[in-house]
Amino acid sequence: MIAEIEPGVTFRFMTYNGQVPGPFIRVREGDTVHLTFRNQKESTEAHNVDFHAIMGPGGGAVATMTEPGEEAHLDFKVTYPGAFIYHCAVSNMDMHISAGMFGMILVEPKEGLPRVDHEFYLGQHEIYTDKPAGMHGHHGFDTGAMVHEQPTYVVFNGAKYGLSAGRYGPMAVKTGETARVYLVVGGPNLTCSFHPIGNVWRDLWPEGSVRTSPLHYIQTYPVPPGSTAIATLHFPVPGDVKLVDHALSRVVHKGCLAVIHAEGAQVPAIFKPGPRRKL
Repeated sequence: MIAEIEPGVTFRFMTYNGQVPGPFIRVREGDTVHLTFRNQKESTEAHNVDFHAIMGPGGGAVATMTEPGEEAHLDFKVTYPGAFIYHCAVSNMDMHISAGMFGMILVEPKEGLPRVDHEFYLGQHEIYTDKPAGMHGHHGFDTGAMVHEQPTYVVFNGAKYGLSAGRYGPMAVKTGETARVYLVVGGPNLTCSFHPIGNVWRDLWPEGSVRTSPLHYIQTYPVPPGSTAIATLHFPVPGDVKLVDHALSRVVHKGCLAVIHAEGAQVPAIFKPGPRRKL
């Protein structure tokens, strides 16, 4: 599918179900999943899917390998809990993942997860194009730039600043509420230093490992390509919380920023800006 990375800049994405990242798949430990995988006849490439939650050859990649116009079926039982990436795993998988073919499968533990008011799903990946960032027109894929790990864009959910007021709108909460953020890093190459500007990860499960005790009050946490993190936020004061990769050139120049906007009354006891005066 062709879509905009930023206004005036189009790119041919490869997708699962027409979205980047692919659908958030939610199951419970012990469930059996019945998967139908279709590669549309209009496609120009072979595709498949490797689930890190599958105990089996290639995470299902061999069983789901399809040519354009083919359909594959796979049944698998999820035997261990956690948040896991899934992604295309053909021979040039790095290009397919960069173009959008990755997502998350959450295997909840049998007892479920703690209650929160909101849940948000983010996928970080690099896009390597044959034109400079911001140059209007259609951008092709640049394999050489990918091999040398020099991305044109580093984005959440396929768009430069996509989840912000200037694009499709921020994620929304109210003060006093809680949110759980699920991050999957498709890569294919760069580690995300995941940080909430103006907030802190109240609870964070590295690698999406829901069976381990969470870390608390974490400012920045590395999430490598091919992995995930689950983190919670509280919103005691109103305003924008900016979720970024703290490799900050990726924010300023390459577009890696998403916003959660908290609506509510000011709380001067916690945050009270003072007057501005000229020196």
